[in-house]
Amino acid sequence: MLWIPWTAKKKSNERVLNEANKRRSLVRTIRKRQATFLSHVMRRGKLEHLVTTGKFEGKRSRGRQREKIMDGLATWLGPGKVSDILAAIKDRDLWRDMIANAYKQGT
Repeated sequence: MLWIPWTAKKKSNERVLNEANKRRSLVRTIRKRQATFLSHVMRRGKLEHLVTTGKFEGKRSRGRQREKIMDGLATWLGPGKVSDILAAIKDRDLWRDMIANAYKQGT
């Protein structure tokens, strides 16, 4: 019987995804859900709106600042400012198109 070491049989995750003609979708799904939640919160305009945009009184904590949801979505949606995103949230059709395009690109 021929002995084959286990390292020769090893497949990487990327190779398995390529063979199945699939792409990683967990990060895209998370970003899409964050975007839909953010648009829901921003349209309500209550306390969650203030917390999400980071506009509330008080001192900032020490150390490295946490990444905000808005900053993560700004990089995912492509070039643009956070203020442009906040303006686009008000128009539902434009917002849905932005999310759909970003989701299709797979970034």
